[in-house]
Amino acid sequence: MTLDSETFNQLTDTVERFVRERLIPLEAAVAENDKIPDDVIEEMRELGMFGLAIPEAYGGLGLTVEEEVRVVMLMGLTSPAFRSAIGTNNGIGSQGIVIDGTEEQKKKYLPKLATGEMIGSFALTEPDAGSDAASLRTTARMDGNEYVLNGTKRFITNAPSADVFTVMARTDPDTPGARGISAFLVDAGSPGISLGTPYRKMGQQGAPVCDVIFENCRIPADSLIGGKEGQGFKTAMKVLDRGRLTISGMFVGNAERLTRDSVRYASERKQFGKPISDFQLVQAMLADCETEIYAARSMVLDAARRKDADEDVTKLAAICKYYCSEMVGRVADRAVQIHGGAGYISEAGIERFYRDVRLYRLYEGTSQIQQLIIAREMLKGL
Repeated sequence: MTLDSETFNQLTDTVERFVRERLIPLEAAVAENDKIPDDVIEEMRELGMFGLAIPEAYGGLGLTVEEEVRVVMLMGLTSPAFRSAIGTNNGIGSQGIVIDGTEEQKKKYLPKLATGEMIGSFALTEPDAGSDAASLRTTARMDGNEYVLNGTKRFITNAPSADVFTVMARTDPDTPGARGISAFLVDAGSPGISLGTPYRKMGQQGAPVCDVIFENCRIPADSLIGGKEGQGFKTAMKVLDRGRLTISGMFVGNAERLTRDSVRYASERKQFGKPISDFQLVQAMLADCETEIYAARSMVLDAARRKDADEDVTKLAAICKYYCSEMVGRVADRAVQIHGGAGYISEAGIERFYRDVRLYRLYEGTSQIQQLIIAREMLKGL
């Protein structure tokens, strides 16, 4: 459902103010403590931010893809950890249920995901299955009226705080590749689940990541998303199409923040008796940032509108994810360069963003995987 312009403007004004007044001042503390304060999470719940993309019928705001992208761009003006806290509930932690779940599954999980009472997590990656997701080895064997899960999932975002996992597992060991994979909703308290020690990461402190281990984990048969085996990989790919668009909005927001800080610093920092913003080579770096941001923003909004119009956006989503993730990396590098020594020191926060954005070229499909998807879609039908 598309919100009327007045209501949507009220939402974006509220989010922008929340980011500016509450989240940005907390960035250094979140990075230092590797944790978002509980009261901030509660404020996010009260603002409805856990249910941005969940349909109104199940307690969410039901934003269109374009509307969600615009909100996520605002969230990109602060540290990625804050968006990550709500990201799985709006994206890969809920959209599998929204797209392919049974009505019973939707009623059970979506209202609690929308309010943030329940935190969702998406468990696809494994020690030997990352970019080659179809080679995953986690198994789900039917035993009576239950499935028995065995396997390990790696680098799972929000796993330490998750209440429910969307788990991809192989239900047909005799069918290779994607066709033998099914998707399950697994409550985090199910017997047979254990969590690894949270990883110490290069960046994005405050967004916890760990392994999830399933050892003879028994779950009810109705945990199978959609009630049909062999559809899990298709579900995952549908989820990732939307997810790659919204996360690209995050990249645009981060790039805007870095550029804004760079413009301010260049205007204040003086060398040779004048602001460094007067120097043409600094101006060139700023201009390159602004140009690439404009291109990125335009392509993401165009692709989002096409998604809302029910067009097949697999290629466009990959293009957005590829270009925007690479773009924000270049912007972050220029931001360090413009800040000089101050950009390398933690107090300025620029080096933190530099580390944070490096992950973007890896998760939800590496840049190289996006290139393969783009080329594959181009060559279809030839």
